[in-house]
Amino acid sequence: MRAAIATFLLTLFSGAVSAQVKEVDPQLLLALKDAVTEADSFVDRFDAEVWLMAKSQPLARYIKDPSERMRVLKAIHREATRAGLQPEIVLAVIQIESAFDPYAVSRVGAQGMMQVMPFWKNEIGRPEDNLIDMETNLRYGCTILKHYIKKAKGNMPNALAYYNGSYGRHTYSRKVLDAWVERWR
Repeated sequence: MRAAIATFLLTLFSGAVSAQVKEVDPQLLLALKDAVTEADSFVDRFDAEVWLMAKSQPLARYIKDPSERMRVLKAIHREATRAGLQPEIVLAVIQIESAFDPYAVSRVGAQGMMQVMPFWKNEIGRPEDNLIDMETNLRYGCTILKHYIKKAKGNMPNALAYYNGSYGRHTYSRKVLDAWVERWR
């Protein structure tokens, strides 16, 4: 049922989506292509362990099972670190975007924990990628977020507004930054 609704809404908003596709930043497209083909999974063991322990408790509100919580935290830490992001800001984005639901689908068709738009798969020539897969979703989402931070010259409210597709308004940015301060920092 959820998939049917998402398909209907994606069709309904396809004009908006195709307009977005035409405005794809070539640098972002290249960064996504590189990110999804990389196979590295660098994790600084000591820092990761300390970080995992610190972030496990606040994440328990969203993910009850401790082993699943650790799996999710490790994946977030790995992908955020790979993209050059603070894992804590990624946690805040995910909290606001999907409340850590890997199966989330927005009214406009964005998918997964980081709510990535499916058109990106076709743009980079990987239509078979599954954005509901947590690892894939994090790879795309972290790469996109990092690109927008660079585009906004480090201005996090602007970068988050770009990420959300709401540039010029900062309601979303405030929500993410509040979550970061209150729960993840």
